[in-house]
Amino acid sequence: MTLAVFMTNLDLWIVNVALPAMGADFRASLGDLSWVLNAYAITLAALLVVAGRLGDRIGQRPVFLAGVVIFTVASVACAAAPTLGWLVAARVLQAVGAAAQLPTSLGLLLAAVPEGRRTAATRSWAAVGGLAAATGPVAGGLLVELDWRWVFLVNLPIGALALIAGLIALPRPAARESGPLPDLLGAVLVTAAVAALSGALVEAPGWGWLSPGTLALAALAVVTGAWFGLRSVRHHTPLLELHLLRLPRFGSSGLGTMTFGVAFAIMLLSNVLWCQEVWHWSALRTGLALVPGPALVPVVTILTVRAVHRFGHGRLVTVGGLLFATGMLWRVATVSAQPDYVRDLLPSLLLSGTGVGLTLGTLIAASVQSLPAERAATGSALVNALRQVSASIGVAVLVTIVGDRVTAGSVTDFRWAWAVAAVLAVATSVIGLTLSRPVPALATATR
Repeated sequence: MTLAVFMTNLDLWIVNVALPAMGADFRASLGDLSWVLNAYAITLAALLVVAGRLGDRIGQRPVFLAGVVIFTVASVACAAAPTLGWLVAARVLQAVGAAAQLPTSLGLLLAAVPEGRRTAATRSWAAVGGLAAATGPVAGGLLVELDWRWVFLVNLPIGALALIAGLIALPRPAARESGPLPDLLGAVLVTAAVAALSGALVEAPGWGWLSPGTLALAALAVVTGAWFGLRSVRHHTPLLELHLLRLPRFGSSGLGTMTFGVAFAIMLLSNVLWCQEVWHWSALRTGLALVPGPALVPVVTILTVRAVHRFGHGRLVTVGGLLFATGMLWRVATVSAQPDYVRDLLPSLLLSGTGVGLTLGTLIAASVQSLPAERAATGSALVNALRQVSASIGVAVLVTIVGDRVTAGSVTDFRWAWAVAAVLAVATSVIGLTLSRPVPALATATR
């Protein structure tokens, strides 16, 4: 499970570092390149709940192992991509594999540990992503020095090892339910809604905010989003089980996951673009420069396991959000087109990395702990779906603010992007205050 989760999280970081090299190879604009990230995130968001329910229905082990195979094969297809369109299509297939892995991995984990250890286990599961984040920038930089296609080929040995180990060692928990799969049309609708919203945000600066194309995409997002919401209420097996929102803290932690996810996506891609396109650093130098922030994430996550029991989820989220916001505002105040790593980027990385370590895993743990055992995979899939939707929106917002081309004259645009990320992080801190309130007596939700 650790290998597979590491592989999917590593892919996020190394693809971000490789994005400028892909753009140079395909001669693509930032708006077009954003679909390399967003096609993956949107597909993953739409299929996570379906895969989670499939794991509940036929068993988490076979769904998990199928996801490892699909992700690995799709990675090879990404490496072989002759065009940007091919690459985006292969990224969609990658997302299918990741969707099968992520919720079932957490479901298998929760089935294997006692209830009293779930918080520590969940936060350690999240810390695996932090470990991938710590190694991803450097690994991505090294691989891009050879060729950006290696950032996908590196998944082949990891996926093969994860598959062999999984066949040998994974437990075989019984399927928890039978019956029809969740609303597949709902999955199509939510995909269309998020894709249309992202497209409107990405294309609006070039097309014009009131152009027919932008308005058409915005209208499509509203119509498909409303249709999806209506089906979620009325369908007998909805894609989103809205009754889960009645669980203590589940709704608040989900909202916090969304706001923080948008801020995190803005920070992640903006740092890569800034170093490579404004400071004109190589992919390897960029990767090395970005290490301190993500390296802090697993360290902080692990060191604060006991703090969760002592102070509760809410206080950690509040402090983490404020630290992240401070890191973004530091860049707003100190940034310059002339490289100054120690004064400008390093303090921001240390503050934001600590903030992510305190906030992200804690929000996931707060969500999962609100779930009944029979909805572990489905509920965790919903939380991760929110993360992916927020990632897609975050990338689109960044492209909207900085435009299709990043140059040394983009300092003001980046300042606005970091200010938006700071505001969203502060909003997450406010949400953390709601998680600090006493838990209501009703601890479960019914249909």
